[in-house]
This record gives sequence, C-alpha cells and structure tokens, in this order.
Amino acid sequence: QVQLVESGGGLVQAGGSLRLSCAASGRTSSSYTMAWFRRAPGKERDFVAGISWSGGITDYADSVKVRGTISRDNAKNTVYLQMNSLKPDDTAVYYCAARKSLFLPTNPNNYDYWGQGTQVTVSS
Repeated sequence: QVQLVESGGGLVQAGGSLRLSCAASGRTSSSYTMAWFRRAPGKERDFVAGISWSGGITDYADSVKVRGTISRDNAKNTVYLQMNSLKPDDTAVYYCAARKSLFLPTNPNNYDYWGQGTQVTVSS
C-alpha cells in the first residue's frame, strides 16, 4: 500500500502561483509513475500533469502546459506541481495519484493510489 498526502493548496488571486506537494509513504518506490488530477465543481476528474518514475518523462494537459511544472524528488518520496499565472478556471480539488508502472497514463482509472486532495481556489 502507498499513502499519498497532498499539501500546498489554498486561496490565491488570479495571476498568482502555488506549489502543490504530494508526499508518499508506505511501500514507496521510485518506480511509481505519479500524476496530478483535478476536479472542478460539477466536472469530471481531469488529468493535469504526470511524471515518470525517473522524472525523465513528463506530460501536461493542454490547459496547464505553459503554466505548470511537475517534478519529483525520489529521495524525499515527494512530487511537486508548480502552477503559475493561475486563473479562476484552475479552481478545483487537486489530487495526487500513483501507479506502479513505467507508463504515464492520463486516464484516472489507470492509477492505483490516490490522496485525499487539496483545494485550490483562484479568485478573480
């Protein structure tokens, strides 16, 4: 089992920045693909960004491709999501997910472990 705990969410004005963190514990391994998803009110859980176990491969949703950066520190079992130029449309609960695989899927059904989520609210 892997436990994931997100932090770093909060209220920010449009144009601001946030860095989300996801700390993994339990049967952690650097061979896990990690990703961030988000769920806005009334919407599905959408892929935001993902990173391979080595950190060498990343993928981003078009909506955050220029504004977001995903990274990981395997020594700390932590994954980060830096979000800049935040917009009100970025308001959502952000979830960290893990998958023991070399692949980097964007479908949330392909992930095995989930955190509880952290709320990000962007005011206009």
